[in-house]
Amino acid sequence: MNLFYAIILLVVGLAILVKGADWLVDGAVAIARHFGMSPLIIGLTIVAMGTSAPEVAASIAAALSNSADMAVGNVYGSNIANLALVGGVCAMIRPICVTRAALIRDIPIMIGVSLLLYGVFFNLSLGRVESAGMLVLFIGIIVFLIHSERKRSQRDKALQENIESTVEQAAAHPPKTLWGSSLLILLGLACLAGGAQLTVFSAKYLGHKAGLSDAVIGSTIVAVGTSLPELITCLIAALKGHDDLSVGNLVGSNIFNTLLVIGTAGIAKPFALSARMAGTDFWLMIAVTVGFSAFAFIFKKINRSVGAILFLCYAGYIAYLLGVSQ
Repeated sequence: MNLFYAIILLVVGLAILVKGADWLVDGAVAIARHFGMSPLIIGLTIVAMGTSAPEVAASIAAALSNSADMAVGNVYGSNIANLALVGGVCAMIRPICVTRAALIRDIPIMIGVSLLLYGVFFNLSLGRVESAGMLVLFIGIIVFLIHSERKRSQRDKALQENIESTVEQAAAHPPKTLWGSSLLILLGLACLAGGAQLTVFSAKYLGHKAGLSDAVIGSTIVAVGTSLPELITCLIAALKGHDDLSVGNLVGSNIFNTLLVIGTAGIAKPFALSARMAGTDFWLMIAVTVGFSAFAFIFKKINRSVGAILFLCYAGYIAYLLGVSQ
């Protein structure tokens, strides 16, 4: 395979990943509506997990192909890209207000689950027991968020309308029948699996040709590609003035990435990772997470100046990755 075909395969793989997540959300939302689930629950579970589905698929594919650093690097890179790249770009287009719920509940949870990885990766490995524990914690957080948001939405009709709006944007053309919905879910899952394999295979080829390590490939090419759903969702939310949803999607996606993506990859195949991934790269992710959170707590918004700083931080992160790979 030459470089031209590898680039084509990478673009095709990423497109299939994004479309697969789109179909999965459409089908799942339609089934949820069929069984009478509220837009609130759909928005907090199916839509949110749908935007993280590419990361899950790509990291599982990387773990199964014995590229543990790429699997973990995808999570680190996606989390940093969500806050610094996506958050920065959206804030430069339109300043994003941070809600009280995000400040006192969502952001502390994001910081907590991010720091949890230090204990998980302390011995430079991830087994099925730790992975199962992460998934149990993930389910517990989802249940807590649903319960919390249900109570909050009863007091705030604007919140309920925002969530309904997001569900409509994320699943603009849901199928009409249960069979159609089921078929769309199967197609979405198939696209996620196939797109992940193409993405990881072509990204590894291109990265290795450029002299990059698996960790750098996962943190750059794969991470940015799998963060496209978050970028698109947040841009739409920011342009329409749904700050609640824009920040919630970024913070929620990082929580999902940390627990769901790594937990699922570890269940699929336990792995060992490099000291750098458990050390320097981990603390870089924590630094960006804490920095974003500090700006949110201090200013109660992510304004254009903060957005520019976040974007520059992301550029510095990419420069660091390219520098250490030389």
